Amino acid sequence: MQFKNSSKKRNVQGLRSFRDTLPKNIKKIINKKGHIYSETLNNWKYIVGNDLFKFCYPKSFRNSNRFGPSTLIIMVKRGHEVDMEYSKKDIIDKMNSFFGYMVVEKIKFISFDDGQNIFSTDPKNEKNVTIKKYQNKIHSIRNDKIKKSLIELTKVFKSK
Repeated sequence: MQFKNSSKKRNVQGLRSFRDTLPKNIKKIINKKGHIYSETLNNWKYIVGNDLFKFCYPKSFRNSNRFGPSTLIIMVKRGHEVDMEYSKKDIIDKMNSFFGYMVVEKIKFISFDDGQNIFSTDPKNEKNVTIKKYQNKIHSIRNDKIKKSLIELTKVFKSK
């Protein structure tokens, strides 16, 4: 591949990968923080086990800096804090062995009430998925095929 003397960029035809389009600063942030948190979310059931998975989930991850160690913040249902406290060391060990290096040094717990759902389902929203504003927009569409397909899409969401 040839490099231009002034810009030092590759002369490539076709589509570029998403990774190549991001600025360098954002790539560094994603590599440091985003990767660890997203992998933790994807493998949370494996890391904590089935019993603890039912009442806790990771809220955020703070990478280490000169002011403090790397910290994983976990949301825990009220009443299960003691179970999580006993398994704190196991979670740290599993996460560090999963990533292959010292990722988490400290875990903080934030408790929430049982009435506060992680994924809230409002019965009012289940009956009528599309808001009136969107229903008016759908009915104002002139193309009948698009209008019918959007109405069918809302019916699918209603059934779920």
